Amino acid sequence: MTDSEFNEKYKKYLEHNHYGLSIGNEEFTNWLDEKFQVFITYPNFSYSQIKAKFNIGRFYCKGLSNEEITEVENKITYLLT
Repeated sequence: MTDSEFNEKYKKYLEHNHYGLSIGNEEFTNWLDEKFQVFITYPNFSYSQIKAKFNIGRFYCKGLSNEEITEVENKITYLLT
């Protein structure tokens, strides 16, 4: 799955005027797709950006625990090393 396909699939949860996933790694995108199957069941879940910034994973969202956000960010960072 590409970033564009992912963002299209989850556009209902993508915050207005944000670009969403921007990693360009199919392995990560498929992993994240599985995570999102759980995340979208949470009330008030939304996301705005999923990216690498200064070689560190960043996941900007609402409605998740700090542990869940950290797991996604750590996965991005791991893929960059």
